[in-house]
Amino acid sequence: MGSTKLFVRTVGGVLRGGKGTQSILLARTFSSSTRRFNIDKVVPSALEAIRDIPSGSTILSGGFGLCGVPNTLIKALVSQPHIKDLTCVSNNAGIDTSGLGLLLASGQIRKMIASYVGENKTFERKYLTGEIDLELTPQGTLAERCRAGGAGIPAFYTPAAVGTWVQTGELPVRYKPDGTVAVLSKPKEVREFGGRQFVMEEAIVGDYALVKAWKADKLGNCVFRHSANNFNGVMGRAGKVTIVEAEEIVEVGELEPSSVHLPGVYVSKVVQAVEGKGIEKLTFSEEPVEEATDKSALGEGKTFTKRDLIVRRAAKEFKNGMYANLGIGMPMLAPNFVGKDVSVVLQSENGILGLGPYPVKGKEDADLINAGKETVTLAAGASVFGSEESFAMIRSGRIDLSILGAMQVSAKGDLASWALPGKIKGMGGAMDLVSNPKRTRVVVTMEHTDRKGNPKILDACTFPLTGPACVSRIITDLCVFDVDPVQGLTLIELAEGVTEEEVRSKTQASFKVAEKVGKML
Repeated sequence: MGSTKLFVRTVGGVLRGGKGTQSILLARTFSSSTRRFNIDKVVPSALEAIRDIPSGSTILSGGFGLCGVPNTLIKALVSQPHIKDLTCVSNNAGIDTSGLGLLLASGQIRKMIASYVGENKTFERKYLTGEIDLELTPQGTLAERCRAGGAGIPAFYTPAAVGTWVQTGELPVRYKPDGTVAVLSKPKEVREFGGRQFVMEEAIVGDYALVKAWKADKLGNCVFRHSANNFNGVMGRAGKVTIVEAEEIVEVGELEPSSVHLPGVYVSKVVQAVEGKGIEKLTFSEEPVEEATDKSALGEGKTFTKRDLIVRRAAKEFKNGMYANLGIGMPMLAPNFVGKDVSVVLQSENGILGLGPYPVKGKEDADLINAGKETVTLAAGASVFGSEESFAMIRSGRIDLSILGAMQVSAKGDLASWALPGKIKGMGGAMDLVSNPKRTRVVVTMEHTDRKGNPKILDACTFPLTGPACVSRIITDLCVFDVDPVQGLTLIELAEGVTEEEVRSKTQASFKVAEKVGKML
């Protein structure tokens, strides 16, 4: 019997063609087929979920500080010490007793790719004694490298880190046991676009991604809560195999489709989270917010006087309607002194637009922290998002003002804020925050001299740069300088009781004096 070819086409849901004519109504129910709901990515335990991870793997881990950290999966890895020589990619490594700090302590990590060493003493010690390698990467660049990896983009150009050790290849990747540098990073390609310089960065793709979700369904769709989104979304997209631990696992159809942050197509396995959530820095308002006093967050004695002066003067930088990002320490106190007629929206680079005050004790939330890992609240009208979105708005100049601390500032506005000789804590998000100074105004708050009385305003910075020619104003306990990358420093304000001569004696860099020098307050 010869073969018969059957040509089929659809017309209005009817199949036509072939020898004779057949009419078949199509139900078009494939998108809601019950067979699709038979997909179940839930595995019975974390140990089962990580069982196939071999030694030498690259592991992407979500989390920022202790917020949104996949501790259930990390502890499962720690219980399998034969899985070693890992390269771990994360913003930081938690602390000694939580997060990736546990894998550092167990000796299973060979290399970290991170933006911040932070307060993890094990991380710092192992790095500075050559026990692990470290590829320091600016926080926004790290988020974008993972986002690009998940999007199939091999490399991209960013303005962050131009003119710094990240670009020039002077970052210590590995130390010798005696503390000397064994291996330096490689220089990065720089290209000019629109009259600005940009650094080329390569994407990151992980063999495995470990993600912490608030809710996940059996298809792997995930929802993150508040600032626990941070790096979890980008890490989940950039893993070849993504394993999610969820606080709550729900049936298919229970998640509102528009609320899904990480679609199930990226997720391979889902497991129930069994470890609790930690908070790195519990920070409270001493009184209910509406009754709090301005001075409640400041120090006492001489410390009070200096901090009070600098913070109160920094508050004058806010203008009504601004979007502002504040560094940890003194900058975070400035909003306490903003007048009631000025409304400012505060941004935190770990994924919050609309920061509220510190919570009252007992009202803290482990899923709500700022970039300093402190507990915070959300203001009315706030929004939350992933770290990649946060740094997109920073680099593109959507943030009007960034107030940062500093170790040194040069006469041309170069900023050094992230490393001291023999101590490298990491740059965090600072290099991104100063990467677009024409759109985002950068103001530095700091004491005029260091603890030994040495000037911190210099002709040229001696510490590694955070960014070149990026600072436009310096506020110290003695005075206020305006900074121009060509003209240099101009003294525009003096603190009460401070003379021009005192400022000159405590400032290495030369400076001009404005025709009319005002009072700081």
